Amino acid sequence: MKFAAVLSLALSAMALPMDMEKRALTTRPYAQFQVSGGVAGNALAEVQAKFPRSVPKINESNLAGVSKSDLAIIKAARKTAEAAETGAFNKAISAAGKTSAAGKALQNGKIKNKVLKLKLETLALQIDQAQSGKDNSAKIAQEQKKLDNNIATDKKNAGQASQSVQFAG
Repeated sequence: MKFAAVLSLALSAMALPMDMEKRALTTRPYAQFQVSGGVAGNALAEVQAKFPRSVPKINESNLAGVSKSDLAIIKAARKTAEAAETGAFNKAISAAGKTSAAGKALQNGKIKNKVLKLKLETLALQIDQAQSGKDNSAKIAQEQKKLDNNIATDKKNAGQASQSVQFAG
């Protein structure tokens, strides 16, 4: 009886793929990870709460251990956020008028979206550096500066309306 149980466990273990990697993230549509709506002022915390620190989360203290699948999801999400910025947000702001209340709310949403995009960009660069040994420090510093500027702009607009856009990404 014990032999049958041990044999069953052994066969089950052998059936598992040997190259299975531990993933923390799953692919989601833009609408599920965007942070543009609501109010301005807390974009970075919203990004960190929604992506990529969702449950389960990326261990940012061990970037070398991030799975290839999770890195691909981070890179794809960054591209999606950029496409929302350059397409949907720019068109919506232009249509609403930059100085109108709707245009200002959309601009605040665009800034929050930029915080999302730039956080994902710096994270992807840091992961690439940790895993490949390639020195990305200059590019990381450049993207971090942009991220810091957009965080400051978001904080400056704290309490103002922030509008998301419909984007299929």
